[in-house]
Amino acid sequence: MRPSVLVRSLITSAGMLLTIGSVHPVGAAPAAQSAADPKTLVVGAAFDIKSLDPARGFEQIGGMVHKATYDTLVTLDENDISHIVPDLAQSWDVSPDAKTFTFHLRQGVKFQNSGNPMTSADVKWSIERGIAIKGNPSFLLDGITSVDAPDDFTVRVNKSDPDPAFISKGSFAVFAVLDSKTVQAHGGTNAPNAATADTAEQWLDQNSAGTGPFIMTRYTPDTEVDVQKFAGYWNGDAPFDRVIYRNIPQAATQKLTLQAGDIDIATEVAPDSVADLQNDPRIKVVQSVGADIFFLLMNENPDLTAGTMSNPLVQNAVRYALDYDGIKELVGGPGVTPPSILPVGFLGAFGPDHAFKRDISTAMSLLAQAGYSNGFNIDLQYPTNFSRSGVSFDLVAQKIQSDLADANINVTLKPGEINTELANYRAGQEGLGFWLWGPDYFASNDYLAFLPEGIVGKRANWTNSNSDATVQQLRDQINVETDSTKRAQLWQQAQDYLMQNGPWASVIQPGIYIATKANIGNYAYNPAWRVNPFVLTKS
Repeated sequence: MRPSVLVRSLITSAGMLLTIGSVHPVGAAPAAQSAADPKTLVVGAAFDIKSLDPARGFEQIGGMVHKATYDTLVTLDENDISHIVPDLAQSWDVSPDAKTFTFHLRQGVKFQNSGNPMTSADVKWSIERGIAIKGNPSFLLDGITSVDAPDDFTVRVNKSDPDPAFISKGSFAVFAVLDSKTVQAHGGTNAPNAATADTAEQWLDQNSAGTGPFIMTRYTPDTEVDVQKFAGYWNGDAPFDRVIYRNIPQAATQKLTLQAGDIDIATEVAPDSVADLQNDPRIKVVQSVGADIFFLLMNENPDLTAGTMSNPLVQNAVRYALDYDGIKELVGGPGVTPPSILPVGFLGAFGPDHAFKRDISTAMSLLAQAGYSNGFNIDLQYPTNFSRSGVSFDLVAQKIQSDLADANINVTLKPGEINTELANYRAGQEGLGFWLWGPDYFASNDYLAFLPEGIVGKRANWTNSNSDATVQQLRDQINVETDSTKRAQLWQQAQDYLMQNGPWASVIQPGIYIATKANIGNYAYNPAWRVNPFVLTKS
C-alpha cells in the first residue's frame, strides 16, 4: 500500500528522535450546556479512562482530556506529527550521545488553580513523581538517572543509556508539568515510595493541576468529563468556554447522536456508516491512516492455559489460522494487515505485502506437532460493548472465534466490561486476549514495549527468563541505536523473528474516521489525542 501523507510523516518522525479558575465541587451539576451553544464543544468518545492523574493514567481518552488540561515540555505539530514543536520548553539541546537532554523553559506561565508561576522545580518534581509512582506510563521515563534544575527556567534530564526517541516521548501526558505545591497539598509526593505514599490521585481525578488551556471541573466515571476555559492561559484564550467529553461506547450510537445534533464530534465512526454521513450536508467526515494495532495476546505463562497458549507451535498455528482478508473486509475502510506488532508506515516496518496469509493446512500441521491433533478448547477475553478506530471488539472477536474453529481451536468468548478486562490484561492474567495498542510516541521504538520485559511483553508474561537471546539482543540493540538506517534494519530483523516467534498475532491496522458537525473548523486528525479543542472553531 502506498503510504498516505500521514504515514510518510510517521516514517519521518520515527527517526527523530495555562487567572485562576474555579472548580465545581465533586458531584456538583455543571451549568446548562449543550452542543447547540457555540461556546460549548461536545465530544463523543468511547471511555477507557482508568485515571486522570497524568502519572497514572495511560488510556487514549484520558490522553485526550490531558491535552486540554495540561501542557508538556514539547508537543506535536497539530497538522504534521513529524514535527516536534515547543510547548512549555521554548527550545532544547541533545548531547551527541543522546543521554543528556536540556530544556529551556518558557517564562511567565502560571498554573490554573493557584496562579503559582511554573518553574524548573515543578518540572523536576513532576518527572520525579512520575518515575516514583510507577504507574502505567512510567516506562516512558525508564533510564532517567537524574533531573537537574540549575536555574528557574532550565531543566536537564540525564539518562543511563542513549535514547534517540526521548524527545518524541516528551509530548505525552506523563511529562505533563504539574503544580507541585498544589498537588503536594493534596497528598502528592515525589519521594521514592510515592507508589504507596502518594494519595493525590483522587483529587487529580476531579481537578487538573496544570498549565493547559482548560481546567477540569468534573469527572463522572463512565459518563462524562467537563472542562472549562482557563482565562489566564499563556498562549491566549481558548475558543470555547466549556468542553464536554461524553462516554458513548458504540460507534453506531455516536453516529446517531451526532446526526441528532447532541454532540459536535464523533471520535468513533464505523466504516459502514461513512457513506451515510458523507451524504449528510450537516456532517463532515475526516479519513486518515490509523496507527492502532489490534492483536491477539497468547500468554507465555503456562499455568494460565495448561501450557497450551505458551506453546510456540500453537502460537504459530493461531497466526496461520486467522482469516486476515476476511477480517479486513469485516472491518472495512482502508485497513491493512500489519506483518507484526510494528504498524505499517513506521520506521523499518514491513508493508502489508509481508503480512501473514491464511493457511489452515499449515495451522493444523503445527497443532499436530504440538500434540493437539484434535484441537483444543480455549477462552478468549476482550472488552465488550467497546469500539476503537471504528472496530467493534465484539464483532471481530466473533470472527476470530469462527476462524480458529476451522483449525479445530474451539474458542469460548469471554467478554468483559472495559475496566475489568483492562485490569486483567495489565496484570498478565489473560491466557488468550484480544486487545489494541495505540502509539505512545511516534517512533518505532515505542513498540519495544511488546518485546521481553516491555510493558506489553510483561502482560503476556514474556520475560528474559522465557525468551531467547536472539530477541533480547535485537531489543537491546534497537533501544540504543542512534542511526536511523541501522535502527530500521534492526527492526526488520525483529519483525522476521516476531512473525514466527513470540506471543503476538497481529489482526488488523484499521483506517480511522472522525465525523464532525459541518460548523466545526480547523479539525485535523492527530493520532496522539484525536481532538484538541484549543485549535478548533465553531460557527
